[in-house]
Amino acid sequence: MIREVAIVGVGWSPFRSITPDLSYKEMMYEAAVRAYEDAGIDPRRDVDSFVTVAEDFNEGTSIFDEYVPDQLGALHRPVQTITGDGIHGIAAAVMQILTGQFDVVVVEAHSKASNVLTLPHILAYAMDPVFNRPLAAHPYFIAGMEMRRYLAETGTPLEACAQVVVKNRANALRNPLAGYGADLTIDDVLASEPIAEPLTRLACADHADGAVVMVLASGETARALTDRPIWVRGIGWANDTFWLESRPWGQARYAYLAGQMAYSTAGIKSPRTEIDFAEIDDTFAYKELQHLEALGLCKPGEAGAWTLEGGTELEGEFPVNPSGGSLGEGHLLDCTGLARVLEVVLQLRGEAGPRQIEDAEVGLAFAWRGVPTTSGAAVILSN
Repeated sequence: MIREVAIVGVGWSPFRSITPDLSYKEMMYEAAVRAYEDAGIDPRRDVDSFVTVAEDFNEGTSIFDEYVPDQLGALHRPVQTITGDGIHGIAAAVMQILTGQFDVVVVEAHSKASNVLTLPHILAYAMDPVFNRPLAAHPYFIAGMEMRRYLAETGTPLEACAQVVVKNRANALRNPLAGYGADLTIDDVLASEPIAEPLTRLACADHADGAVVMVLASGETARALTDRPIWVRGIGWANDTFWLESRPWGQARYAYLAGQMAYSTAGIKSPRTEIDFAEIDDTFAYKELQHLEALGLCKPGEAGAWTLEGGTELEGEFPVNPSGGSLGEGHLLDCTGLARVLEVVLQLRGEAGPRQIEDAEVGLAFAWRGVPTTSGAAVILSN
């Protein structure tokens, strides 16, 4: 990195399956107040720029950044919308700081998924309008097809995917932010309702409402604001083809490319030995395994056996999704990536409570934007 960048404040509105008592503005405000108090700043005086991560289709309004200044304290300040994942928003903030024109940038992302009555129809708008969308199929059929191809190419057993669910939802029982903690067995997951075979209901993350706000600052400013900055060591992002017909169905090439970019900027040569733990997208259980392999944290085809052996457990060799991931916390739409980053920050600060990883110094967060996209982003943080 040509200029130091750190996360100096984090805030959140708790993740819940439904929030009839709160508007999205109230959730954003709650998260922002926490973040500003954590960073010790006044947004109207100290923040140079604001980034909101939102998709107009999910919000039901166009040019969504016009709807966020009030609750973020961003009136008469630069505000931009990133129509991507939360980690894409982190990337935008980092790049603004690297220009030297900004010292403090705030990133916001949220989910009010419970307000969206026809979410599958919205997802379908991301499919090719000529060849794919006219099929009028639920977009999760793509995940089912990809899962089957991944299992066939790698020889991964279904039980390994089910163990991801068992692990993550058990981790979520230790996380007060998580809304879907549960004590499950492999048989429970395999016997749950088929969604798009071999994908079952419990192997899909349920949606949740919530908000996360983060304050990023340049190195000098970060040191002035806090004695516990969390440093952004590397960041990367990538898109693979949007065509269903030409993508590599058994691989997550976007994750490989995003990871390589992040490792390069962080100067990491051996991810498995230089990183202590990871928060990785698990929108569908098989995706955690696929992403582990694509990110170079294990060899292709080894993630399933590693998971079944307990290597990715909270007390294992390399903890994966100590927060519970999306399977345990709930899928937060475009806020999902910030939820992954939030857990990494809390772990590196030693503030993760009963799920704290001992001596955690370097963490990886990776997010995928979900079906039908091949869009991913990764960030490496250290204390």
